Amino acid sequence: MERVTYCQGCGVGIQTKDKQEPGYAPSSALTNETVICQRCFRLKHYNEVQDVSYTDQDFLDMISQIGQSKGLIVKIVDIFDFSGSFIKSMHRLTGKNPIILIGNKVDLLPKSTNLNRLKHWMKKTAADLGLVVQDVYLISAAKGKGMEEVKHAIEHYRNANDVYVVGCTNVGKSTFINRLINETTGTKDAITTSYFPGTTLGFIEIPLDENTALFDTPGVINRGQMAHYISNKDLKLITPTKEIKPIVHQLQSGQTLFIGGLARIDFIKGEKQPFVCYFANQLSIHRTKLENADALYESHKGELLAPPSKENLSQLPDWSTHTFKITGDKKDIVIPGLGWITLSGEPATVSIHTPKTVAPAFRDAII
Repeated sequence: MERVTYCQGCGVGIQTKDKQEPGYAPSSALTNETVICQRCFRLKHYNEVQDVSYTDQDFLDMISQIGQSKGLIVKIVDIFDFSGSFIKSMHRLTGKNPIILIGNKVDLLPKSTNLNRLKHWMKKTAADLGLVVQDVYLISAAKGKGMEEVKHAIEHYRNANDVYVVGCTNVGKSTFINRLINETTGTKDAITTSYFPGTTLGFIEIPLDENTALFDTPGVINRGQMAHYISNKDLKLITPTKEIKPIVHQLQSGQTLFIGGLARIDFIKGEKQPFVCYFANQLSIHRTKLENADALYESHKGELLAPPSKENLSQLPDWSTHTFKITGDKKDIVIPGLGWITLSGEPATVSIHTPKTVAPAFRDAII
């Protein structure tokens, strides 16, 4: 029986026959000390992501294997994109295994954020979505913040069993594991890391001791994330890389904000009030009159109103509109994969236009 070689970057079985299928590597690569597939090679050396033929269901089927095993589930979400990076079917896929919830990219939030309040909010929201978690931790995998606490928590909750790290694409899962391995073993860049969705193709097994291992699992693709409808170049523009600086717009009813060319917020009714915008610092926001908004978009999409760039406009699905009425406490209107806008709680009617697959969400303000 022929022995299967697995890619050290993404965990998929290596094959040498079909360049279009997952795991392809030229025959000559099999003699290398570390064997990686062509996709990981291009990612590692050229930061270039190649599409693969796995379907969304393939990814979910792989994750559901965890439910048949015994171990600790470490579920990672992107704090900056909680609703977009939360796997809704998680509780059905992981059996009765204990789960800890990790919010990554905490370094992107403004320093004024109340982190305890944020952790309580994450735990409650997860429970509302059917997922009961043992505890919540906030980290920055890129900066190493919070990793020491998480390391101890994993050791405590795994109870000498395996550990499965799961999450949607692009939440920083591989960066988290690299950091964990580096801090415990001193090995750098154990797994390929990337800006872009869909980097880890199969389970990667990293021994923890003689009997147990940590498994990096394939990123689940959530089609509700903005990242899947824009180019890699535009993705860099909407992905925050440092602390977000909130931008405050004092709006009167009858005014509109464009978030690049990816979302539009119409202030339909209410007294003049602040709209506090939390988006990547490099993403431009344009204000106009509501009566001019349609014409402005048609004239300037892909140019003044970008991203997306003009050549990538066709990737974006048609827009749909969601209307929210706000009264009482401060609220966030979240655009998955892009950011959010905080309203003060003064009475307001607001319409949000987004690509129809990227539905905005409404929540109590986290800041």
